Amino acid sequence: MGSSTESSDYAERLRAKQHVWWKRILPVQLPYRINIKRQHLGRTLDIGCGIGRNLQALSDGSLGVDHNAASIEIAKRTGVNAMTDEEFFASDEARPASFDGFLVAHVLEHMDETQGRELLKTYLPYLRPGGTVFIVCPQEVGYRSDPTHVRFTTGEDIERICRDVGLTPRSNYSFPFPRPFGRVFIYNEFCVKATLDVTPA
Repeated sequence: MGSSTESSDYAERLRAKQHVWWKRILPVQLPYRINIKRQHLGRTLDIGCGIGRNLQALSDGSLGVDHNAASIEIAKRTGVNAMTDEEFFASDEARPASFDGFLVAHVLEHMDETQGRELLKTYLPYLRPGGTVFIVCPQEVGYRSDPTHVRFTTGEDIERICRDVGLTPRSNYSFPFPRPFGRVFIYNEFCVKATLDVTPA
């Protein structure tokens, strides 16, 4: 992820966006949490978890990792299980094939395609054979809303990256509204589900 997402200012920006008054009153995250839950990811590694917003939608035993230490501290204060990427790789959590699924939400748009492939390849040893990877990226308005975004990444781009690292795309859809809404609705997303197929002996 780009260096601009590593600062404490970025972490504070995420926290402030999540705690604006209308988001505290309205259940705006509920549809997105339901969308994550219905993927049935099992024990999940939330890669690029930020301040841990999505971890509350994941199964028990799930873990968030992020390169921003300030974001991880904010996440921990909410009671979720999270650590920096350095802490993860040095921990007992970094066991081969120990996670049923990966969540990669609003991460790939912060890097170029080569970096995106390398990120997935770095973590794939920790996904069990047959496991699921669920990747989410913003559509047009959402992409333009964040100056730390570096590459507009479509569902087709995500599928290509998945294939490049040995994953098999299973579904590619727009959420919560059909694709044209991505040009006017800031929270419309590309969603791709892929699996790490079991290699025959």
